[in-house]
Amino acid sequence: MGIPGSGLAKGLAVTLRTMTRKSHTAQYPDAQPELPPRTRGVIGLFEENCTVCMLCARECPDWCIYIDSHKETVPPAAPGGRERSRNVLDRFAIDFALCMYCGICIEVCPFDALFWSPEFEYAEEDIRDLTHERDKLREWMWTVPAPPALDPRAEEPKEIGAARKAADKLAAAEAAAAAEAAQAEAERASDAGDGTNGPNGTNGPNASDGTDASDGTDGSDGNGAAT
Repeated sequence: MGIPGSGLAKGLAVTLRTMTRKSHTAQYPDAQPELPPRTRGVIGLFEENCTVCMLCARECPDWCIYIDSHKETVPPAAPGGRERSRNVLDRFAIDFALCMYCGICIEVCPFDALFWSPEFEYAEEDIRDLTHERDKLREWMWTVPAPPALDPRAEEPKEIGAARKAADKLAAAEAAAAAEAAQAEAERASDAGDGTNGPNGTNGPNASDGTDASDGTDGSDGNGAAT
C-alpha cells in the first residue's frame, strides 16, 4: 500500500516541471507547419491516368465521389484494325464535407490517378463550396510531393513528366489561339485603315490621271484644234 497522497504529489510534480519549461508555440499562419510527406491533407487528381473505372466511387464508404463520363470511338491504330471505344471523363468531384480521409479511393485506384497532398488550407464559408471539381483537384496535383528517388541519378517520375507535358500542350494551344486572334484583329484594322482601293482612292473609278485636262488634247485651250 502506497503512502497516502503520493499520487497527488506526483501530479503536482509533473505540473511544476511543465510550468518551468519554455513553451514552443507555432505562430500559425505566420509560421507554416512542417508536415510529413505522407500527410493526408487533400486528394489530388492526375486526370491523365483516370480511365473512369468507377472503382474509387464504388469503394468509397461515404459516397462522396461523383464521376460522370461518356464514350467516344477511337479510330484504329493501324490500317485494317478495329475501332475501339473509350471512356472520357466529364466530371470528377469530391465532397470534402463528407470525406473522412480514409484513403481507400487512393489505395484501390489501379492506375495511380489519385494522390495525397499535404495541402490543408481549403476551408470555405459555405459547406456547398467544399465539393471540389476536377479543375481544383488537378491544381492540387502540383502540391503532391515527389516520391523519394531510389537513386540520386534516377529519372524524373513519369507522372510528373506527363503532367508537365499536358500543361505545356495546353499553354501552347492557348498561345496559338491568342496569336491567331491578334493576327485577325490586325488584318481587320489594316483593311479598315487602307483607302487605296476605295471608291475615292487612287485606283477608284473617280480617280483622274489628268490626260484629258492637262495635255489639252481634247480641251479648247490646248495645242490640239477644237472641232
